[in-house]
Amino acid sequence: MQMLFHPGHGRAADFIPFYWKGRYHLFYLRVFDDLTNRSEGTPWHQVVSRDFVNFADWGEAIPCGADGAQDVWIFTGSVVERNGEFLAFYTAHNRHMREKGKPTECVALARSKDLRRWKKEPSLRIFPPVEAGYEAHDWRDPFIYWDERCGEWGMLLAARNDRGPSRHRGCTALLTSPDMKSWTRRQPFWAPDQYQTHECPDLFKIGRWWYLVYSTFSESCITHYRMSRSLSGPWRAPKNADGGDSFDGRAYYAAKTAGDGKRRYAFGWLPTREDRKDDGKWHWGGTLVVHEIAQQPDGTLTVRIPRSVAGAFKKKRRSVLRPLVGIWRKRGAAICADAAGRFSAASLGKLPDCTLIEATVRFNSGTENAGLLLRADAAMEKYYQLRIEPLRQRIVIDRWPRPGDVPFMLERPLRLRAGEPVRLRVLLDDSCMVAYANDKVALSCRLYEHRAGELGVFVTNGRAEFSSLSLKER
Repeated sequence: MQMLFHPGHGRAADFIPFYWKGRYHLFYLRVFDDLTNRSEGTPWHQVVSRDFVNFADWGEAIPCGADGAQDVWIFTGSVVERNGEFLAFYTAHNRHMREKGKPTECVALARSKDLRRWKKEPSLRIFPPVEAGYEAHDWRDPFIYWDERCGEWGMLLAARNDRGPSRHRGCTALLTSPDMKSWTRRQPFWAPDQYQTHECPDLFKIGRWWYLVYSTFSESCITHYRMSRSLSGPWRAPKNADGGDSFDGRAYYAAKTAGDGKRRYAFGWLPTREDRKDDGKWHWGGTLVVHEIAQQPDGTLTVRIPRSVAGAFKKKRRSVLRPLVGIWRKRGAAICADAAGRFSAASLGKLPDCTLIEATVRFNSGTENAGLLLRADAAMEKYYQLRIEPLRQRIVIDRWPRPGDVPFMLERPLRLRAGEPVRLRVLLDDSCMVAYANDKVALSCRLYEHRAGELGVFVTNGRAEFSSLSLKER
């Protein structure tokens, strides 16, 4: 049974989360593989969930405009409630407008009384103010927030300046309004001259800290965040050895956040890959992955598996130790291997297609690496390897055999100290893997080419102990 939400066909991109009365309304860009009924376009679709395990599919929320309309593509935006009415500000995109000498994108609006039936408001169209130094074709992903300082609504936008090196023109534009009808351009909210574009801006506050979330594709497709004590900035990169300035790695994009006042979550997507191959080209859109956000004492953010998702796995599966390489010993409920100058590995039994793996790893000083084997065959000729590397202070997902000379698939920074436990929690669901380390660092990836096999443990050039091992199914 598939755990993570994925549309019946096609892909899901850019989730727009909105919390209302105990439920998360997750609007998303529906990417169709089959466009036989129309030439192009992405509408907003909607699913509703209380626990990120069970989803009610409400179908299409905001349809694409007709061919030739400004909103042939409905791109990212945000949803707010005001005076008993729900307002969806979204990006109206038509790439063919450029050929006519018109802006490709503008901000548009749809209204609803019940979060289910939406009506477009044709009177609102906010186009990029090119006279103020903005490029004409990047003006998207409106995010609405309330600014208590001045008693006005703010709108953040993914925009670009029209001067400077092309890959460094990205900025977060700002408009303000007293009534969400008339909007006034302000100075850019944030313009660091660092990225090509700041896509899908998102803003929230926890305690005394404000957080600005955005996604980029100029260096790597990844979701970043910045932090500040004030909405006026300065917006600083977090100094965090666990996860750096991002919630996940290359295979997690366009994350936006929402919360119920007690907990906050990041909603991003794990992209599919071309031809369902481990080294296939990444697609735009894929499967929903939800991380719970946690604030650390210094204000930096980390992520962990949502409690409701972990709690859905209740059925424990028995594991049996079978040494494959090297000598393995049991020490109470733990297993360990001395692998000085060598590699050691052991099997723990067959892996279900949808499962949650939990393990705590301790390693000695000087140990090169240790971790889990995923979907390993009996001969250990094919497997995935979730590897912690103390010398490089990172966690890596790797595979064997490797494609060419690619050293590994994906990585994340992780603080590692000899003798300190590393708690691993790994969700496997069909081709999706979402791994968490120490309830702080997430690493998502697609595992396409090895679809079945065993769970294993390993250590290279050192000593490691594995305890609290469990394998759970739904």
